[in-house]
Amino acid sequence: MKITNIEAFPVWGGARNYLFVVVDTDEGLYGVGEAGITGRELAVAGAIEHFKPLLVGQDPGRIEHLWQLLYRGGFFPAQRILTSAISAIDIALWDIKGKALGVPIYELLGGRVRDKVVCYPHNGGRDTASLVESCLKTKEEGWKFVRWGLYDGHEVFEPRRAVQTAVQQFQAVREAVGDDIEITFDVHTRLDLPDALWLCNAVEPFRPFFIEDPLRSENPDSFKTLRPRTRVPLAAGEQFSSKWEFRQLIEEEWIDYARIDLCIAGGFTEAKKIAGWCETHYIKLALHNPLGPVSTAACLQLNLACPYVGVQEQPRKPNTAITDVVPVQPEWQDGYLLAPTRSGLGIEFDREAARKHPFQMTELPHLHREDGALTNW
Repeated sequence: MKITNIEAFPVWGGARNYLFVVVDTDEGLYGVGEAGITGRELAVAGAIEHFKPLLVGQDPGRIEHLWQLLYRGGFFPAQRILTSAISAIDIALWDIKGKALGVPIYELLGGRVRDKVVCYPHNGGRDTASLVESCLKTKEEGWKFVRWGLYDGHEVFEPRRAVQTAVQQFQAVREAVGDDIEITFDVHTRLDLPDALWLCNAVEPFRPFFIEDPLRSENPDSFKTLRPRTRVPLAAGEQFSSKWEFRQLIEEEWIDYARIDLCIAGGFTEAKKIAGWCETHYIKLALHNPLGPVSTAACLQLNLACPYVGVQEQPRKPNTAITDVVPVQPEWQDGYLLAPTRSGLGIEFDREAARKHPFQMTELPHLHREDGALTNW
């Protein structure tokens, strides 16, 4: 079997773009993957074009070899934009291998260790009352988790004001949903150490499942100061593009949950290495999955085969977005994604439907302080 073509499909989903990648073979089998880096899809699509001549004519079954070729073959180590392109291609190659062998990808990773994967939705609201309403709605639908982020609903972001609001929200949500619903909370790298420490310790009585990205990701060494000064579980890693960026957080045990993004960090080939490393330090997976149904399917396959899993991010129920482009998606039931039985990723991709939703230029929100200084979104 040989690779005959690689094509990127930037797809407008109504509120955002998705970037899917299809790898074709001379035996009629195709694989589909998805790339991360929301808001910079055209840059990743450009990387796909650079990779195409390296891959056409290659054996798609040599997945590790092709990963090494794409990561190391350009002299400069691949990071983020390039690894997002590698991720999409890698996921597609695993999809092809699963289809060729007639088994789900989790069978190629050692087989299922669980029958279903618990996941959390995205909650939100313009104020505390609407946030509570959102959390109660998802609880009623059967979700076992709620999740929201550090944000006060304005373009101006002041950390101390945002932390005060978050503490009030924690109390209101915990009182509303009860003790059986888990709470995850995303700081989104918007705080520096003093305010992050204040937040973590202030919300500890409300038993968060984890506090995500309490600090910026550029200098993971900062976690060595935060970790011993708070008892709440910490999660990080969604912006990392390789196992090397995870190294210090894992080896020093500064996090409790690894937010690996399969669509940024190198696909299955890299993620399974990071996951095994995490297991040796009793760090559970909490895969970052803010993207589309291909990403959801990939995360599900990895979680089904990994013994140390906490929860999977799942912004919305499957089969509620771009169902014409991905007409077969994972199945959700009572807060869990269920193990698929179809081969490969277990999904289908309609190229003609994808072409009917062409890319639209858009930009992520930008936040600034009251003095005009830019801050992280």
